[in-house]
Amino acid sequence: MSLPYIYIYIYIYIYIYIYIYIYIYPSSSVDFLLFSSSILPMILHANSFPPAFLLILLSFSSLSSLSAGFRGGFFTLVHSQINLRIRRLLFSSLLHQDLSFFQETKTGELNSRLSSDTNLMSSWLSLNANVFLRSLVKVVGLYGFMFSLSPRLAVLSLLEVPLSMATEKIYNARRQTVLQQIQDAVAKAGQVVREAVGSLKTVRSFGAEEDEAQRYEEALEHKRQLEWHRDWERAAYVLLCRVLQLGMQVLMLNCGLRQILSGELSRGGLVSFLLYQGNVGRSVQTLVYICGDMVSNVGAAEKVFHYLDREPQMPRPGVLVPPSLRGLVEFQDVFFAYPMQPTKPVLKGVTFTLYPGKVTALVGPNGAGKSSVAALLQNLYQPTRGQLLLDGEPLPQYEHKYLHSQVSVVGQEPVLFSGSVRDNIAYGLESCRDAEVMAAVRAAGADGFINNMEHGLDTAVGEKGSQLSAGQKQCLAIARALVRNPRVLILDEATSALDTECEQALQESVLQGHRTVLVIAHRLQTVQAADHILVLEQGKLVEQGTHTQLMAQRGLYHHLVQGQFEA
Repeated sequence: MSLPYIYIYIYIYIYIYIYIYIYIYPSSSVDFLLFSSSILPMILHANSFPPAFLLILLSFSSLSSLSAGFRGGFFTLVHSQINLRIRRLLFSSLLHQDLSFFQETKTGELNSRLSSDTNLMSSWLSLNANVFLRSLVKVVGLYGFMFSLSPRLAVLSLLEVPLSMATEKIYNARRQTVLQQIQDAVAKAGQVVREAVGSLKTVRSFGAEEDEAQRYEEALEHKRQLEWHRDWERAAYVLLCRVLQLGMQVLMLNCGLRQILSGELSRGGLVSFLLYQGNVGRSVQTLVYICGDMVSNVGAAEKVFHYLDREPQMPRPGVLVPPSLRGLVEFQDVFFAYPMQPTKPVLKGVTFTLYPGKVTALVGPNGAGKSSVAALLQNLYQPTRGQLLLDGEPLPQYEHKYLHSQVSVVGQEPVLFSGSVRDNIAYGLESCRDAEVMAAVRAAGADGFINNMEHGLDTAVGEKGSQLSAGQKQCLAIARALVRNPRVLILDEATSALDTECEQALQESVLQGHRTVLVIAHRLQTVQAADHILVLEQGKLVEQGTHTQLMAQRGLYHHLVQGQFEA
């Protein structure tokens, strides 16, 4: 190559890069005006710009800025709306899943899906769509100008598209795997935090603060290594794209120079074409990258849609809403095994009846199936075999909210939510007057300590009821159940932390009322007060009767009374 040709190459390269940094980045929307082969000679040889040209340029720049602002604002709004809708749908879907789903899925993974994965989906659908449409319009429009300048060079520049797509495909093959690993690492780190903070008393009582800190550090280090690996692969990909872009520019310069020498193209036309081609090249790479980004985000979208499309493994909610309910409960040859262990039944052919106005105590050694009976009666699980009837109708036939307004449960470790005492007692009720709340409070024996609180019913209970004692939390849980005036009440070790005064109030207001009451208890006093006692052992009903009758049989109940109950 002769020396003049080298000077031409150097001149064109310097001119291209100066022009790119001065004009393309700040005002890419007026490229077609500045790069025109008829405008460039005027710019290069004129001492000043004509007023008409400046006015046109100013108008285009203003319109471009307004358009970019409106477009960006619109897609930002779309992003927030899509993100909100996806999260709402996903959270609603999760709340309606069966309990076995939550036993199989870690809380950290669910939080990751609700936060990072939904954000990835909404970002691609809105923000990337903005960039995609902008780049697509630029590619189509600028290619039109390029074909008008030199069809041969325009066709040759199309080689960049398959080369960019091949590069992106190779990159995404690795990127998708690494992104999935990073998402899992984020979920794992979040799980460590939730477990440690949620069980801080246990962590502190065992002096395991440093162990938990080490677990979190290891999770973060694993995440950092994955991100470092991702960044290195990204750097290699960007380098390859730059080399590809530079190679295309060299190829265009070489072919364009030949056309100049043959008289097919002017120098201004070549400069205009190269400026167009550089802008098109970046837009093409942006399009290819966004398409690849869509593929890499498919993993996040798949998991979100997997949860959205998952059908709960339980019968469809019923429609029965009778005006009144007696509260007659019948277990008819009920077998039950938890979904996680389908081959290990915890209830085996259990048959008994709970009568309205009667208190039935359910006792047995640990693992006998007592809590499983309570779970079935709440319709949390379905029997593997047999039937569970309420007033002669299968339990799943009742409408969901109606059923849980008529069947209430109080557990040994009740769950309270952050909020006031009133909020927790009226939880789940659309309307509940203070008079109804106070009536339930008095029935549960909780009026004493609530009246002593500074703000009464408006007192904040703290996260998970952290501002209350164990006995106070149980009293509030009992009041929360009683405010619904249920026909069936389940007390699952609900009096284990109550003081004598509260338990006496409970005996008078609850255990001697008109409703059907099932009591799972280890206190002999509570069991003796029951009208009927059921004794479970290894999932089978082995004894039933009154306290006196069972003591006379000198069977398992007699053994429990002599051992665990007295202890």
